[in-house]
Amino acid sequence: MSRTYVVTGSASGIGRATKEVLEADGHRVIGIDLHDAEIVLDLADGRQRATIADRVTELSGGSLDAVIAVAGASAPTTVGAQVNYYGARDCLVGLRPLLLGSSAPRAAIVSSISAIHPNHPGLTEALLDGAEDQAMSIAADLVEQGAGGYIYTSSKRAISEWVRRTAVTKEWAGAGIALNVVAPGTIVTPMTAPHLATAEGRQMMQKTVPMPLNGPAQPEVVGRLLAWLTGEENSHIAGQTIFLDGGAEAALRGPHVFEGLSLADIS
Repeated sequence: MSRTYVVTGSASGIGRATKEVLEADGHRVIGIDLHDAEIVLDLADGRQRATIADRVTELSGGSLDAVIAVAGASAPTTVGAQVNYYGARDCLVGLRPLLLGSSAPRAAIVSSISAIHPNHPGLTEALLDGAEDQAMSIAADLVEQGAGGYIYTSSKRAISEWVRRTAVTKEWAGAGIALNVVAPGTIVTPMTAPHLATAEGRQMMQKTVPMPLNGPAQPEVVGRLLAWLTGEENSHIAGQTIFLDGGAEAALRGPHVFEGLSLADIS
């Protein structure tokens, strides 16, 4: 049965591949991006983000089955925090009322293996619990200090944690909406192409994102996983960050990542 999707970042990379996978399966996709999309807007701009629900309603007729937030920015600037965190979160929150009309509502966000890399705790906390201007002030300070790289890892960590805390609430799981994260390792996209083009870049990528299973992946591999997670078949996966990374997360963190619950936690 054909479903209606919204995919951000649909003009290139993983977003474009996801859109193509869904359309090949007969679904309707409303793309959002800076160009070459059904809805052209800048997710870094809060005023433009606020128009998403109305614009999607107009194009979809108020019928929406799934939202996939793919758009991201890796540059060490404040834009990274605005797009990677607020762009994804606000898109999902704004479109949640439309999802309630679906018989099988689903949502997913693309994070990154970088969510487990070193981050700036102050920025991560501000993104999750503070005002946007506070988070942007911290991000601007990091850029000025030459530590802008923390913006990407912190924003990806924050959006993964937001999903984990949000997915199991009455507004999401309680309303039948399966919400999850896909955290890719190295994917062959315009964002990674400059690094993969040189031996030095490939060595650096292999060190920070070791992928023992088949190495870097093509974007359609991520697209196929996102299509399943946001399809009707996914009836019970919620709040999870699924690492599509050729084993990188397991290689980096090892087996001891499961913090056991005490009897008091479950009694």
